[in-house]
Amino acid sequence: MAAYSTRSTNRAIDLNAVSPHRSSFIPRWRNPGILPGFGLSLGVTLVYLALIVLIPLAALILHGTGLGVSGLLHVLSDVRVLNSLRISFGLAFVAAAINAAFGLLVAWVLVRYRFPGKALVDAAVDLPFALPTAVAGIALATLYAPKGWLGTALGAIGIKVAFTPLGIVIALVFVGLPFVVRTVQPILTDLDQEIEEAAATLGATRFQTITRVVLPPLIPALLTGFALAFARGVGEYGSVIFIAGNMPNISEITPLLIVIKLEAFDYAGATGLALIMLIVSFALLLAINMLQAWTQKRFSNA
Repeated sequence: MAAYSTRSTNRAIDLNAVSPHRSSFIPRWRNPGILPGFGLSLGVTLVYLALIVLIPLAALILHGTGLGVSGLLHVLSDVRVLNSLRISFGLAFVAAAINAAFGLLVAWVLVRYRFPGKALVDAAVDLPFALPTAVAGIALATLYAPKGWLGTALGAIGIKVAFTPLGIVIALVFVGLPFVVRTVQPILTDLDQEIEEAAATLGATRFQTITRVVLPPLIPALLTGFALAFARGVGEYGSVIFIAGNMPNISEITPLLIVIKLEAFDYAGATGLALIMLIVSFALLLAINMLQAWTQKRFSNA
């Protein structure tokens, strides 16, 4: 019996010794995980992405490229189209920048402080995710209208929000805030407070501690939240059209202009404008992701 247990133990040791060598022959892109069946799981993933993302985008690109370069340039030659692109991308960028600053502050308060009603505030951050965008737009338009609760007070000091580009920014800030908060919050939770205490012990001021100790690990997550908020703002429709006023060349966003072209049976113009928006969005998001990867690599090696 003892001899049998000894042989079993030796065999287990031999298998443990051989298993690392066996795993070295497995390609890195096929490392075994907790889910069995690499081929099946990869196939389901690719089919799902193709049906949901790739095929619709391919159809848009196919129809859009049918216009040719001259057709796309003809679409871009319209001043109304150029102004709508400027409004959509410009105001989405402004709103994402505002969310990056104040979203970081909200995440800091939720992580580092305890106060009555904290759970309610934490749940309220996710409200734009659950609230239909049309309902949010109606609520914001009612609130900031010239006779609304906030619109009346702001109008008394000469600030008009509803039916102006400023109203678009507020709507985009509303729908984009959760992306920044929920992206930064986990990283901030894992950030050890002892490094802040060590920096203070070494004589660092609060400003130096924030800029040199706290912010560097948060920058990649902050850029991710900025990119998500920017992407949501560029394509936002429901919460904007009720508060924007939709005046051509002033407060008309590109998604609304696409809908207008479709209602006028200008399918070529709508497809071309959608393709232009896709190209610009992809280029900007690619640049932001490259910047995020660069900052993450830089601060991880620092």
